[in-house]
Amino acid sequence: MNDLKIDWCDHKAASYACINWHYSGVIPVGKLVKVGVWEGGKFIGCVLFGRGANKGLGSPFGLDQTEVCELVRIALTKHSAPVSRIMMLAIKFLKRSSKGIKLIVSFADTEQGHHGGIYQATNWIYNGQTKPADEYLYEGKKWHGRAFRKSKGSHLKYIDKGLEIIKGSSKHRYLMPLTAELKSKLDENKLKYPKRVTKAISGDQSESGGAIPTYTLHTSNDLSNG
Repeated sequence: MNDLKIDWCDHKAASYACINWHYSGVIPVGKLVKVGVWEGGKFIGCVLFGRGANKGLGSPFGLDQTEVCELVRIALTKHSAPVSRIMMLAIKFLKRSSKGIKLIVSFADTEQGHHGGIYQATNWIYNGQTKPADEYLYEGKKWHGRAFRKSKGSHLKYIDKGLEIIKGSSKHRYLMPLTAELKSKLDENKLKYPKRVTKAISGDQSESGGAIPTYTLHTSNDLSNG
């Protein structure tokens, strides 16, 4: 058994892991819950949870904003333990520390060739694909709409500065209910897992952990480790 340790990590450590070990190369903006991972006494990365792009993330499932979060990053360097084990230990850690959370949502980006294999291996519930949303290409970097507006304001003032509006990719949506009651409810409408179409463009990194880049974590008493 690998000598794994799961505990809080600070913003500096999480930022380093995301920039160097995640395919997006960025840490999500906004408030995050940052769970660090150590193997053999060495820091090997982090698992990050947030509130996601949409304040209504939980509304389709009858949950309010304080009862749901998004798994936004799994950023790891080379390691021995399976990613699935690291992810599930981080989820158990979150569940113990954030009693109000009933559901975790995560997305697999089809543009990156991701189909959600890590979620399928750990029995997440597949909930279908999101509708593609417009994205922005500016100074060689692609932004999701809300992330751009959060960072720079309205995109309209950048149109004459070279900003391009492009069609975004669809995402596979996976659900991890944290209560037996919610699991039973969501199981009634679960869909068949999608199959891998193309090889994930992620190097040594996991295919899990949200979109590029994933968005803000809104303030909540349940997710207070910022």
